[in-house]
Parts: sequence; structure tokens; C-alpha cells
Amino acid sequence: MKRFYLLVLTVVMAMGAITGCAPKTDEYAETMKANVEKFKEVTLTTDLSWLSENEREIIRILMEAADIMDEVFWMQAYGDKQELMDQIDNEHARKYAMIHYGPWDRLSGNAPFVPEFGDKPLGANFYPVDMTKEEFEAWEEPTKTSLYTLIRRDEAGNLVSIPYSQAYEEQHRKVAELLLQAAGLAEDEGLKNYLEARAQALLTDDYQPSDYAWMAMKQSNIDFVVGPIENYEDRLFGYKAAHEAFILVKDLEWSAQLEKFNAMLPDLQAGLPVPAAYKAETPGIDADMNVYYALYYAGDCNAGSKTIAINLPNDPEIHVSVGSRKLQLKNSMKAKFDNILAPIANMLIDESQRHHIKFDAFFENTTFHEVSHGMGVKITITGKGPMREALREYYSPIEEAKADIMGLYLVTKLYEMGEITSGEVMDNYVTFFAGIFRSSRFGASSAHGRANMLTLKYFADREAFVYQDNGTYLVNFELMRDAVYSLLADILMVQGDGNYEEAKRWVDADGIMTEQLRQDLEMVNAAGIPVDIVFKQGKDVLGL
Repeated sequence: MKRFYLLVLTVVMAMGAITGCAPKTDEYAETMKANVEKFKEVTLTTDLSWLSENEREIIRILMEAADIMDEVFWMQAYGDKQELMDQIDNEHARKYAMIHYGPWDRLSGNAPFVPEFGDKPLGANFYPVDMTKEEFEAWEEPTKTSLYTLIRRDEAGNLVSIPYSQAYEEQHRKVAELLLQAAGLAEDEGLKNYLEARAQALLTDDYQPSDYAWMAMKQSNIDFVVGPIENYEDRLFGYKAAHEAFILVKDLEWSAQLEKFNAMLPDLQAGLPVPAAYKAETPGIDADMNVYYALYYAGDCNAGSKTIAINLPNDPEIHVSVGSRKLQLKNSMKAKFDNILAPIANMLIDESQRHHIKFDAFFENTTFHEVSHGMGVKITITGKGPMREALREYYSPIEEAKADIMGLYLVTKLYEMGEITSGEVMDNYVTFFAGIFRSSRFGASSAHGRANMLTLKYFADREAFVYQDNGTYLVNFELMRDAVYSLLADILMVQGDGNYEEAKRWVDADGIMTEQLRQDLEMVNAAGIPVDIVFKQGKDVLGL
């Protein structure tokens, strides 16, 4: 039966790769070269001399596992990677396809940049390309909405649900073997337990025990996020998790600075500006916030725009019982601030407010964005079950908007409580506002992009900022503070009610790019400011 499933999988993947070949023209070559140059290359490296030899060997092994996760994500996002590369003659177009894991530009609404390719399927390669929503919803199959099943057709044309452990059996088995090899070298008991549990999860599709093991991993100098995790790649339903891997090493000094905030989360949750029913859940405090140097990205997290912070696990049951872990990737974050956000702010923010653009504020905003994913409402108060399932494809943009705005709310409260003293809350507001322009360059089609559009429209309607005749923006502190509180309340109530209709209306109406923003971004692009970063990474870079 496994052989049959794999045969079906291979055939459909091959069908999904539409033939396209880049024209051999100077104009096309120049366009592709300019596209590649929009990404600033950043070297992912740090001092590893303080790690033990076993820890350095573990990192080498984990890089092999990460590369396999990268292969699987290519299958999920596109299909046969090598087949695509063989069809593209232009070297710059090939590089651009490597950045985007396919022939569609993730930072330009998934527009195809290789001729003869049409629009990217909303369901990527998780579903048959000819499957309709109606067919899927009428199909009586209990595992169809699982994060860890691939949907295909059998020889009779019927939909079938294939567990990831079968669909990617060879890859999962190899990664499991590597994780057990690394576990055998682990000196930290928490890391050892997690690697062993994660190896088992890849073979069984039962990830919750390994997520709990990861939550319990408190002292390890090395962190490894691996497996099918985020559901952003599935824009059809938001059901399917994509494969990825991060290899990280802890920044001990900066991590120590964040420890005090974790115990405050229940009180901060209780103070959210919504009726009691929408904040009744208690975020777990058996969690931690730490700062890391990123050493290696693979798969989903490496596609297009690069992740600079992590909040995991996504399992709402774990959030309620023990919380989540928040990992801030300081070197990636600093690279984006220095190369992208600060130059944009110097163009678009009123000169009188540019002194508020600070890395510490960017770091705090990003940190509390991730904290916020673990707070708020996870289970609807209207009996509609998990909020993620109730809001379906609109869950991700609404949740990302919530995390952005709750992050600003939490920073505001912590300043008022005297718990943050690094600057002033206006630093966070102006830096956040400038950050909208940075992340809006990723387009309005992604969950994060639509979240940016929702927020910008909400702020504009409430005059939280002023657009001036000289083409710059001035933030109105009091009105923005009011807008942060009211927007957070509106989002939490939509989530708590599981109000799919309102989420759909809101995102469809406001989650689009305005003409003014489009003009601003064209000006930023014309100035040659990088759109995002791309990594030079690997064993050689790290001296391993």
C-alpha cells in the first residue's frame, strides 16, 4: 500500500510542475539579476568556540537533517526541484527560484517570474491541483484536515489522505536516524529527550509528545526546530503544515534579560482590554523567552522573507497547559534592522521622529509579537472549537495582526509598569510603524502581508498617523495608543466568537494594498534598499 501511495504522489508532483523555460533575452536577464540583488546577503555565523566538541558535532549532524527538511519543503511548495532548475536557462532566474522555492515570487503576490507558469495553486502541492473546495468539504474523511496529511487521488480519481510519515517515508526515516545519532552525543538531558521524541514523531505523525519535550528543554545551548510546523504555505485552507528546520545557539547574556517577563504573562492576559469571557484562558508560565544566534535555516522558514523570531509549539492544548517558547534570532533581526528598516525610516518617517527608530524597540516589538501568539483566545467561547479551525483560511492573517497589535499593547503596559526602561514607548510605536513599510514589501498576499494591510487601514481610519506634503509620515502617539487598544479588542472578539463571516469580510475588505502605500514602496524600491536578506550559511561558514 505504501508503494502505491508513493507512486500516486510522484505522478501528481510531476503533473504539478508546469513546463516553463526562461527566454534568452538581455532584458529578462537584467530583470532577474536586479531581482536577486534586492536581497542582501548576510553571513550566519557566530563564535562557537565555547561549545564542547560534542555540541559542535551535533550541529554538523543537524545540518544534514535540515537539508533533508529542505528537500521535503521543495516537494510541498512546488514539486520536483531539479526538474524546475533544468528548465531555467538563466543563472539569475535559477538563483531567484532558489530563494523562493519555486517559480513564483513570494514577495510579489506569488506572481510567476518564469514564463509559461500560471498562478501558484492556493494549496501549493498539498492537494491535487484539480480539487475544488466543494469537493474537499463534501469528502467524508476524518484525517483530511490534519496538519500532517497530504491529499492526493487514487487510481480511480478519488481523494485519499496520506500521512506525512508515509508520503515522505524515506526522508523522515533518514532524519529520524540523524536525530538519534545527535541524541547519542547530547550532554544536555533536555536536548537528548527532545531529539529522541522528535525522531519518533517523524515516524508516527504524533508530534505532541515531542512538542512537550521541546518545551521542557530549558538549559541546552543548542536549539533545533525541525519538522512540519507552520501552515502559511497552505493558502487554500490553512490546514497543512510545511517542513522546515532552524539550527540555533543561545545568546546567554541577552536571554537572561528576558527571563523576568515570563512570570508576568497571566496578569497581562487578565488585563487585556476585552470582556472577561475573551481572556479567561490562562497562558502557561512553564515557558521561556530566549535569544539566539541563527546558524542555519532550511525549508519553509528560508523561503522568501526570512523569519527573525519563533513562537512554538502551535498546539493550542500546549499553549493552555504550559505556554509556548519564544525564540528571538538576534543576528537575523539586527541584519534586517540595519539594512532595511533604518534606511526606510530615513525616507518615510518625519525627520523630527527618526530618533525614535531604535534596534532595542525593534527587538522588543518582535519579542512581544511572539509572546502574543501564546496569549489571547485559543478555544472559541461560542462552542465552535479551536479558533484556528473556526476561522479556517482567515486564521493566519487575523492571528498575525493580533500578535502585532498585542505586542505593542504589552510593550505599552510594561513601560507603564516600569518593567521596560530601555527607552520610551514612542520608540516602539514609531519603529513599529516604520516596520509596516518594511514588511509590506513582502506583498499583501501572505498572512503577514494581509495583517499589515489590516493594521495600516485601521490606523489610517483613526488618524493614528498623518501623511504630510513632503511625503513623510508623522505618528500621533495618543491616537495610536487608542487605536492599539481598540484594534486588539476587535481582533480578540472575532477570534473568541470564531466569527468566520466577520473575519472574511474584514480581511477581504481591508487586507489589500492602498495606492498610497504602493507609491511609497515604489519609491523605497527605487532607492535600492534591500527587500530582504538571504543567507550565506553552512559548515564552512561556521568553521565546522
